[in-house]
Amino acid sequence: MAKNTFFECEHCGYKSRKWLGKCPDCGAWNSFLEIKEESKKKNRKNISLSGESANPKPINQVNSADYSRIKTGIEEFDRVLGGGFVPGSLTLLGGEPGIGKSTLMLQISKNIAEKGQVLYVSGEESPSQIKLRAERIKAVSQNILLSGEVVLENIIEQIEKTKPLFVVVDSIQTIFSSELNSAPGTVSQIRETTSRLLFYAKNSGIPIMIIGHITKEGAIAGPKTLEHIVDTVLYFEGDRFQSRRIVRAIKNRFGSTNELGLFEMTSEGLIPVSNPSEFFIGERPEDTTGSAIVCAVEGTRAMLVELQALVSESAFGTPRRMAIGIDINRLHLLLAIIEKRLDYLIGRDDVYINVAGGLSIYEPSVDLGIAFAIVSSFLNKPIDKDTVFIGEIGLSGEIRSVSAINQRLNEAANMGFKKAIIPDTKEKIESKAKNNIELIKVKSLKEAFNLFF
Repeated sequence: MAKNTFFECEHCGYKSRKWLGKCPDCGAWNSFLEIKEESKKKNRKNISLSGESANPKPINQVNSADYSRIKTGIEEFDRVLGGGFVPGSLTLLGGEPGIGKSTLMLQISKNIAEKGQVLYVSGEESPSQIKLRAERIKAVSQNILLSGEVVLENIIEQIEKTKPLFVVVDSIQTIFSSELNSAPGTVSQIRETTSRLLFYAKNSGIPIMIIGHITKEGAIAGPKTLEHIVDTVLYFEGDRFQSRRIVRAIKNRFGSTNELGLFEMTSEGLIPVSNPSEFFIGERPEDTTGSAIVCAVEGTRAMLVELQALVSESAFGTPRRMAIGIDINRLHLLLAIIEKRLDYLIGRDDVYINVAGGLSIYEPSVDLGIAFAIVSSFLNKPIDKDTVFIGEIGLSGEIRSVSAINQRLNEAANMGFKKAIIPDTKEKIESKAKNNIELIKVKSLKEAFNLFF
């Protein structure tokens, strides 16, 4: 059979007939791999996501999807998924090495195994290694079937024989199809194996979870098309040297992408965090400058988070700006507003902002808290520890309204806060906790700061 040789970028899938040092598409250096391609094309005439005829039909004649989700037994993970795994769905979980992806999948497999068989396919660890981890976290069950297979065709054959309720593939970079000549982990192999698993999941109704590695740049290893193929993309965030873990949905065809799940890594596995506010502000120091509490909303959940700011005199000609957990451009914008509207000369100082607990916040409702934390550190004056800040700041210094104000106030009152700085808008405050928390409404940033400094 005639074969042609070409070169393919392992990052974006760009193809070239000759080797290139730099990819002209994504700009990656030394990323081209030599691949031999068979000239015979595969027959995919009868492939269909529904398992039925691919002929088009009127939308009113299409059967509506009626499915019952498979619960994972972990409430925080079900929240991110939108209620559990959908039958026939393909889910991707990405994260850095050692962060706990395999541990979490073993715990989920143990819970689902109480309802039926689970097939756990690992191309990185042997079944004996997986059993050692399962024994440590007490996730051993006779309904969990372990397989060390890496050939895609053999994996599909094992799924057809066992007919499991749930399948885990750890990881997708180690699986390869014998029909392709390229090495495992290349763009063509990842794209082919993921697509084949997607077709099988849709036709069989078995939910499949695949695990993907994270590159140094923080993206899932392999082409970006991997995220386009699957139904749900989850990211496992957190520092592996700390105990806090966050699961966030980047894409979800069956639910919201605004939800996140909080976990704490222990010697017995990942434990869900039921009270995120206490989790994030429990270690807050008292009577310290540059610390402000804000209330952020992620999906249907409101949580209190501590913002820390440090303003110090710059030792160089150009001041340094650093933001961890918030958008650096948002920090630059707020610093300009503070200088223009409050006449605080912070532009000559270094400014550092950190969201305690490793959470990333991108909603503008925390603007007021960021401004107070910065000025508190600049003036070296602490903020009342029983005060929470809620509000977006406009370019003219006005405090703008935010969504879910009642939900935020309820959470603040439940955690024992006595005061809340909120926008002075016409929105009716119907919070159940308004009798337990003092509401201070402000229209401008200058009015808010006159009350404290």
